[in-house]
Amino acid sequence: MEDQNINNAIMAIMEGLKHEGKSPKTLKTYETSFNSFEQYLTENDIATVDENLCLEYIHLKTGQRFSSFSCVTANSSVDYRMRPLSLLLNYLETGQFHNEVRRIKPRFICPQSFIAEYEAFCEELVYRGYRKATIESNTQKAQLLITYLAEQGVASAECITIQNIEDYLKTLEGYAVKYLGTFLYVFRNFFSFLYERGYINQDLAAMLPKVRMPRNASIPYVWAKEDLQKLLGAVDRADPKGKRDYAILLIAIRLGLRISDIRALKQSSIDWNRKTINLTMAKTGQPIELPLLKDVGWAIIDYLQNGRPATNSECLFVRHKAPFNAFGGRNAFGRELHRYILKAGLNMPGNQHHGMHSLRSTLAGNMLDVKSPLPIISEALGHQSVNTTGLYLKIDIEGLRKCAIDPEEVFFIENTL
Repeated sequence: MEDQNINNAIMAIMEGLKHEGKSPKTLKTYETSFNSFEQYLTENDIATVDENLCLEYIHLKTGQRFSSFSCVTANSSVDYRMRPLSLLLNYLETGQFHNEVRRIKPRFICPQSFIAEYEAFCEELVYRGYRKATIESNTQKAQLLITYLAEQGVASAECITIQNIEDYLKTLEGYAVKYLGTFLYVFRNFFSFLYERGYINQDLAAMLPKVRMPRNASIPYVWAKEDLQKLLGAVDRADPKGKRDYAILLIAIRLGLRISDIRALKQSSIDWNRKTINLTMAKTGQPIELPLLKDVGWAIIDYLQNGRPATNSECLFVRHKAPFNAFGGRNAFGRELHRYILKAGLNMPGNQHHGMHSLRSTLAGNMLDVKSPLPIISEALGHQSVNTTGLYLKIDIEGLRKCAIDPEEVFFIENTL
């Protein structure tokens, strides 16, 4: 990286982005990010750029450290800094503009000393009849633990101690209790299996710490109607990707579908003659038929005719970066939703989750507002049990007011006993 001309490299990158047809807004974002970086170089009298320097700059601006630019981030403010610098490093190394290819999570390669146990565990999950999402959750967390143990020099499953597991759990410090609880659930599953099959001599599952998470302890977040309007209004419906995002958000808001089901929608899922959407829900495996509401239908038509890239994918919604294939199984659309929240200028509560699932909760709240019976809401959301739908009674404030108990009445009854 000798004889670098940073400014010329940046100009070449900007020309390349223009040639690719990036929108003026996107170009402005890159330009602003590059200007900030060049100012940093000037103020610190830096003439040579490498990956370590760029990562230090990222840490300075965002407070987050990364081992390399190959790390996958889910934070728009971090991406704002990392994407331009990733292009810059690539240009300085090759002398040519190559827009970054979407990062793909590397395939897990199990350490040799854990292969037998890991493969047997994977087979057991399939044998138990777990759904695909549950199998993925179990295997992913088992992979993370196995990788950590191998890096710490643990030679085999027999050598694992409770201290090893606790040390790994410490790396999850700062995450939500519910997220930590899913790891503990998987680890109990994993170590119970290892103990029953004789891979380990000690029942480590029984020694794991317990995290109490009462079912339905949280209160679902419900969007205000005006915030939903602002959110949808923030989507650029003249842009092909915006057409896709608008249709996805509208389906979540108007029909209450989970993002996993929206990802899996096929063009064949829509019966245009009967004006229905038919699918089998990923979480429950139950078939469901929903009405194709007029605004949802027109949004899908607009996307199919004017936004969807040419692709062989059967899925209704696809990525808008080559290759134009289906969304990954773990894409929760959170990054896109967060971007539109910021663009709409919405002030979201920091202590409540307001991801895509909150749009589903909002539909339930709206149905409660118009006095829809619980079984009807349950059917619309595809719940297998009305008890599950009962969670949303917590957001029916008017209904709860009617159930309020008069303290004076309670005290009077107690005193007469």
